[in-house]
Formats: sequence, C-alpha cells, structure tokens
Amino acid sequence: MSLRTSQRLPRVRLEDVARHAGVSKSIASRVLNGYPGLSVREETRERILLAARSLDYRPHAAARGLKRAETGAIGFLVPPLTNVVYVRIIRGAFQRALERDFVVLLAEDFDGQQADETFARLVQTGRIDGLIVASARPKHPLLVSLRRHGIPHVFANRGVPGSNRNVVMHDGLASATAIDHLLALGHREIGHVAGPVELDPAYRRAAGFREHAAASGLAHAPIQEGEFSEEGGMRAARALLERHPELTALFTSTISQAIGALQVAWELGLEVPGDLSVIAYDDVPLAEFLRPPLTAVRMPLDELGATAVDALVAQLSGSEPRDVVVETPPEVVARQSTAPPRP
Repeated sequence: MSLRTSQRLPRVRLEDVARHAGVSKSIASRVLNGYPGLSVREETRERILLAARSLDYRPHAAARGLKRAETGAIGFLVPPLTNVVYVRIIRGAFQRALERDFVVLLAEDFDGQQADETFARLVQTGRIDGLIVASARPKHPLLVSLRRHGIPHVFANRGVPGSNRNVVMHDGLASATAIDHLLALGHREIGHVAGPVELDPAYRRAAGFREHAAASGLAHAPIQEGEFSEEGGMRAARALLERHPELTALFTSTISQAIGALQVAWELGLEVPGDLSVIAYDDVPLAEFLRPPLTAVRMPLDELGATAVDALVAQLSGSEPRDVVVETPPEVVARQSTAPPRP
C-alpha cells in the first residue's frame, strides 16, 4: 500500500452531516439541495450548513449528476462595477452560493457588450445552470434571450413586470425612512436627487419619496433626475438648489450621487449640515470617510444577494418562479451630514 493510499481520508457522506447536525438524512439532503417548499427552522438550517462546512462535505458529483443536470455554476450579471453598492450584493450571493455548493461567474454589463448572446450560449452549452440579472438597463436584449431559450433566471434589485422572478428590497420604504429622519430633525423643505426614471430601482425610490412626502404634508418636495454617478449627482443637485434655494435637505438615490451633491454644496458655499443636510440611499463603508461623514439608509444588500441565489436554486430544483421581497427593513445610519436646519 502506498503512502498516498494509506493517508487518504474517507469521503464525508451525507449521513455524517446529518449525524453531526442531529437531524435525519432526508432533512439534511433537502436543506443542502435547496428542496422547494421545505419548512424548517432557521436554527436547524444553520446547524446543517455549519455541519457541512465543518466536515468539509462535498456532494458526490456523479450522484448529484444523476439527480439533477447541473453544472454547479450560476451566472451573475451586474451593472458597471463603479457602483460600489454591488460589492455587498455580490458578496452575499457568493457566500450563499458556496453554502449551496455552487460557484458564481460574474460579468459586468455595459452598453455595447453582447452579454445576451454570451450568457445564452453559456447556458445552451451546459456551462452554467441559470442567471441572476442585476443589471437595470431597460429593454435589455438579454431579456428576449431569457424568454426565448427558457433559461432559469431571477432579477435582483430590479423588477420586470409579469416575470414573477423579481427579488427586490423595500425601496419605497427606504425613501420614507429618509424623509422621516429629516422630518424628525425639523426639515420641511426636502428635495430628492433621483436616478433615471426608466430604471426600476430609481422609479420605486422616487415614487416612495413622492408618496411619503405627500402623506407627511410636505407641499414642496421637488425631484430632479440624474445618472447613478458622482457627475449625475452634481448636475441634479445643482439644478435643484438653483431652482429651489429654500431647500434645507437632500435625499439622494445612491451614495455616488450624494458625493456629487456634497461637491455642489461646497462649490455654492453651503455648509453641510448647517445650510444643507444630505442623506443617501445605501450605506457602504465609504460613507464613514467622507467629509462630513455621510448619513445613509442601510439596506439589506448582502441578504438581497443571498436571497437571489436561493430563488434561482429553487427554480433549478423544480419550484415555480415567484417574486420575493427581502423583508429586512431599511435603517438610518446617522452621521454628521444631517442636522436640524438653521432658523
């Protein structure tokens, strides 16, 4: 017997994971394989996943191939990676995919790239099992390919009407949460730097802002669209402040836009937060290191990525597609960019 043979450890079996977690083999199998409609306590699910990780359990590739024709790879199409928010969404998706024994193939989507045919070809040739589409470009050619080829897919952080495959957060509630924070500080003149209205996330945030401003009795709550970028934030914030110099606070649809708004405030000689409070949608570590540190609405971005993976794996396991809303509520992280308005 060779030294290599004598030192080879026995393969960890599903029975070992079940015994380690204190559950039946069938329950362990269903949790690890994303069985659709399974009702199991979160504590039990976490115990099974922890047991699988600690034992370094890997499903037998041949056995899994007999049960389901999967490659173990998921495609993830994201907007241009200049949007720092998607780092957290991607991280959540990668972690959950690892727990479900999948790998994630990441691709950046931008105008001029033939992402639609690329991904369709990957699925048709058996390279990936399905897609998570986070790009919000309207009338994306990939949408036609997905329908035409029947590719398993979900939309993350965007909604496609009638698709029953949308995984989203409470964007409208995030806008309401930002307004409530500013109202509590005493602001009554609040403007919104929105994203392009044709993008679903921007539309939902602007709609939430408009509805909650009206419900809160704000007679004056102007909105200005801008690109999801620092330059877009600068242009929109400048337009708002030039037309409405009475504004004492701005809510921006992205943190990149907030950076542009801070630049405009500096150029106009406005002190933040003394003359103008600024609060942004989405909280990322960068917000802490701006000057002043930026108040932001924290969203469950990691959970969004993980939920998108779960929804896609459920489809691969035979479940019918359905819309999913991540129920974790928005939360304001108050920093030094918001304060009561000056008398």
